[in-house]
Amino acid sequence: MQAPTKAPDGPTIGPTQRAIEAVWRQEAARIVAGTMRLVRDLGLAEELAQDALVSALEHWPRDGLPDNPGAWLMTAAKRRALDHLRQRAMQARHHEALGEDLQALQAHVVPDFVDGLDAAHADDIGDDLLRLIFTACHPVLGAEARVALTLRLLGGLETAEIARAYLVPEPTMAQRIVRAKRTLAAARVPFEVPQATERAQRLGSVLEVIYLVFNEGYAATGGSDWMRPALCEEALRLGRTLARLIERTPAGHAGDAEAHGLLALMELQASRLPARRDAEGRPVLLMEQDRSRWDQELMQRGLAALERALGMSTQAGPYTLQAAIAACHARAAEAAATDWPRIVGLYDALARAQPSPVVELNRAVAIGMAQGPAAALPLVDALLQEPSMRSYPWLPSVRGDLLRRLGREAEARAEFERAASLTSNQSDQALLLARARGAS
Repeated sequence: MQAPTKAPDGPTIGPTQRAIEAVWRQEAARIVAGTMRLVRDLGLAEELAQDALVSALEHWPRDGLPDNPGAWLMTAAKRRALDHLRQRAMQARHHEALGEDLQALQAHVVPDFVDGLDAAHADDIGDDLLRLIFTACHPVLGAEARVALTLRLLGGLETAEIARAYLVPEPTMAQRIVRAKRTLAAARVPFEVPQATERAQRLGSVLEVIYLVFNEGYAATGGSDWMRPALCEEALRLGRTLARLIERTPAGHAGDAEAHGLLALMELQASRLPARRDAEGRPVLLMEQDRSRWDQELMQRGLAALERALGMSTQAGPYTLQAAIAACHARAAEAAATDWPRIVGLYDALARAQPSPVVELNRAVAIGMAQGPAAALPLVDALLQEPSMRSYPWLPSVRGDLLRRLGREAEARAEFERAASLTSNQSDQALLLARARGAS
């Protein structure tokens, strides 16, 4: 769902086209979800949403941007959906297939009646985007395919961004997404809300999607923006909605606690957003941030969600453990007061619960802070042999920091420069190159 890079009447991209692209990136998921609510077909919903985008590209450069661009696009897409349903009803009538099927189709023509029909079907989520996540996370798909597809649909992420998040080549991820769409279509998966037992089966994938959307907002993998706060806000909203749903209909599954753990993690991470840039808009790393600028309300909400998660399960899951790590930072009034030994212990538990090279890298960072750079460098060096980490920019970045602290300035500079060459985010590149100059 990528906005065209050319206007219909020529190759030049003006400010209106750039504004349309920005609106589309932010609103596309809602438009697809709202349209799918009517047509109950993912491929058709995407097609109708794209039609609305084309209409915007035709009208907005001439008429100017509407006061509420998102609502304009949603209305345009829904009108196309209703036209499609009317045509389908007319075709059914033409073939004398009236009966109950035709009545159901005609019912879709009246949006208010559709809303009532959804409520009558005991829809306990009440959120089109969250409903779309659960639909795309149907068990007919493999776990990785579920997450990749929903990130593409809801996160506003390009295929390349998702591939980087999973440390796989872009063509591999593109094929995975295409196959996922075909599988859902072939299985005729309905646009519906699963009940408690089935919901528990899909919850892990849903949590992973929300987590990765938030991560892309917190630290964008590409482009000129270091952060994309709109994605953080969307992930937070979905996380809060999901947590309320679980509180309303508890199923007693371990994933219920993890939903609160993920919400705690996002609230705590989001509390730092105001301090992650300086007055000139340059990135500020965690240990250098002005903690008085951290959002206290979000922080308290995160700590409260963490307490709920810990109280719901005897064994903390990966999101709850990450939230506990974030809480260590939140509770430290200044960077020097951070309880690094506690963080190392939490990373030890996280490595057991969810082993991965990235977790090991973060654990090494914590060990470097708790025990010194000499203790951490061999752990980081061991990760150089991991194939999935060869293009991961934060491995040489961490290694550069450890080398700098050990006084090995020339080696540190080379590592920071290599890290800058591996990232496609312009702010990250500038930050890493500045660190390279500082190590010279």
